[in-house]
Amino acid sequence: MEEKIKKYLSDLEKEQGIEILLACETGSRAWGFPSPDSDFDVRVIYKHDKDWYLSLTEEKDTIEYFLENNEIDISGWDLRKSLRLLAKSNPPLLERIQSPIIYKVDKEFLTEINSVAQKTYSRIATIHHYLSMAKKAFEEVTNAEEYKLKKFFYALRASVACLWILEKEEIPPIEFGKMLNGLDLPANLITRIGELIEIKSTISETYRHKGETVLIEFMKACIERAENESQSLPASKGKMTDLNDFFLKTLA
Repeated sequence: MEEKIKKYLSDLEKEQGIEILLACETGSRAWGFPSPDSDFDVRVIYKHDKDWYLSLTEEKDTIEYFLENNEIDISGWDLRKSLRLLAKSNPPLLERIQSPIIYKVDKEFLTEINSVAQKTYSRIATIHHYLSMAKKAFEEVTNAEEYKLKKFFYALRASVACLWILEKEEIPPIEFGKMLNGLDLPANLITRIGELIEIKSTISETYRHKGETVLIEFMKACIERAENESQSLPASKGKMTDLNDFFLKTLA
């Protein structure tokens, strides 16, 4: 599948007249808890020639393709759109620039955008995203006798991300394992999460699960703490000039 994805990306560059700066995997495969039938969520940051940006009207700055009977989802943002989102510490963007699964990359670009991301990182903006995600998924899990294990992991990962943001100044890692290992969590929780990841790796995403009272109580506590403490977190100290300088350098 990797070679198919790379071929699709090469064709995309030619068809759209763009240069891909980063193409990577996101979603459960990048997070570290895929199922055998998980889709391939390919996310792209790309740029046009400089003249494309010199217009009074802004052209479409996103791309989206569903391929192989929707098994491959390729979605991308133009460089300017990506950096505008980075100014807001957009979590999906912060995740994709950390992805451990890369299909195509300009290494200098990736190093520099991660550096700029650290400068512009806003803990309060980022926690709002994960808190909203955690609450929505948690409600779906707790309002049903049985639930999709996939949805359970959405709630769990977002809850742990909230905890990370409250306790650390660094951007939350995209990889769930790194997030868990970077926090001081009870050993029994880590063990059970590992067991559930193993279960998920062998079954369809349609599988329905039940129980897990200890982990559900843990998620509830994370969500409540995030609701109580999030407003006291600092905003970004970054400057738009850093992003603009990086934008111009990347286009040069």
